[in-house]
Amino acid sequence: MDLAQYTEGKILLIDKPLTWTSFDVVKKLRYALKVKKIGHAGTLDPLATGLLLIGTGKFTKKLNELQGLDKQYEGVITIGKTTPSYDLETEFDSVRDTSHITSEELQQAAAKLTGPLAQIPPAHSAVKVNGERAYKKARKNEAVKLDPRAITIHSFDLLKIDGDDIHFRIECTKGTYIRSMARDFGEILGVGAHLSSLRRTMIGDYSVADAEQLDDFINRIKEDATD
Repeated sequence: MDLAQYTEGKILLIDKPLTWTSFDVVKKLRYALKVKKIGHAGTLDPLATGLLLIGTGKFTKKLNELQGLDKQYEGVITIGKTTPSYDLETEFDSVRDTSHITSEELQQAAAKLTGPLAQIPPAHSAVKVNGERAYKKARKNEAVKLDPRAITIHSFDLLKIDGDDIHFRIECTKGTYIRSMARDFGEILGVGAHLSSLRRTMIGDYSVADAEQLDDFINRIKEDATD
């Protein structure tokens, strides 16, 4: 395979592996494709999997446009336990009884988190506060005050209720933190919650069903290069 096509420019659909950062994926692809101009259209947390749009060459100019597209996520919010990061990156800091929570209350909480919202990002996020990433301050147990951001949740569907694990699908605008959705969901219920798994399934019309596993893509590139 002629790697020049990647230097010229392509959009790649990659299914990001669990525990990898989005930058890890870009770094791996930069080395495998031997390209200098490469980037991604929207960060996924290390504990999330799913669709990562990669632009190389001239298509790096499209990344801002792609980043602005609506997104779809599926995952699990676990009610009754909270963490400082709102996901499993940090240890549990509260545990509450959930036995009184009804399925109707769960649906009502999801409904309250649908439509235009002013969402406060997680303290454990890459948002900058006075020039420093918020997560760096949070990890040092420094107080972090973040301003609300305007987002829109087009839909918040509960797919399955399995004890305290609430399987969901969310369609939303750019800049939405699903971890913050989990936090707010738990606060509405009065028992707290955290995000226990997350997968990005769509970015605009791009689907994770059309994405390639990172290792599979790199192995294919290597095999084609030896043909």
